[in-house]
Amino acid sequence: MTRGEGACLVCGKPIVYFEKAKKMKCIMCQKEFESHASCEDGHFVCDECHAKKGIEVIMDGCRKSVSKNPVILLQELMEDPYIYMHGPEHHVMTAAVLLTAYRNAGGEADFEKALSEIKSRGSEYPGGSCGLWGACGAAVSTGIFMSVITGATPLTGRSWKLSNMMTAKALTAIAEIGGPRCCKRNSFTAVKAAVEFVKEELGVEMELPERIQCDYSAENQQCLKKHCPYYTGCKM
Repeated sequence: MTRGEGACLVCGKPIVYFEKAKKMKCIMCQKEFESHASCEDGHFVCDECHAKKGIEVIMDGCRKSVSKNPVILLQELMEDPYIYMHGPEHHVMTAAVLLTAYRNAGGEADFEKALSEIKSRGSEYPGGSCGLWGACGAAVSTGIFMSVITGATPLTGRSWKLSNMMTAKALTAIAEIGGPRCCKRNSFTAVKAAVEFVKEELGVEMELPERIQCDYSAENQQCLKKHCPYYTGCKM
């Protein structure tokens, strides 16, 4: 199994993107979807099949964790072979590690109910949306986290505001670093922004490491290297 950079789960060849969506059949579940991506040989794996095993790893890891540091938990989960270099599992993982650290730091939440809701909402957000929609799933995941813990709906007041502000702050931090996408870099950046925002707005203090260092550069052909704040040897 390869965790490599945007690699096909079937043949290991690079993923390619196209402007206009095409109808394709998932090589795993055989269902048809509209998609903007396949591998060079035309293999297509839908988001659900791509993320299924990884999301199971995320749920199990978060239930067991007692850490108040969502970055440390993020890094632990990223070591699992089912958390690929890039993929929609990050749209669940970012919110899930924040919920876990928030709970462990004393934040009020019905953990199992909240975790289940994060899984449901995060799984609906499509892969590739960072470029195709202009809104990275890791940033949206922080908004999902905030929405779930504050009980936001389209009709609420302060919780609606906090959820949108959270996504905006994470998205701005991600965008300022620049592209192309990196699910690892974006997840680290989104989580860092969320820890700071939660402390300011909700008074719950999660932890962050003194330095965030990424060990995935070799797996990402589009790595920004010295232009990424988490590149090995660079300080935050």
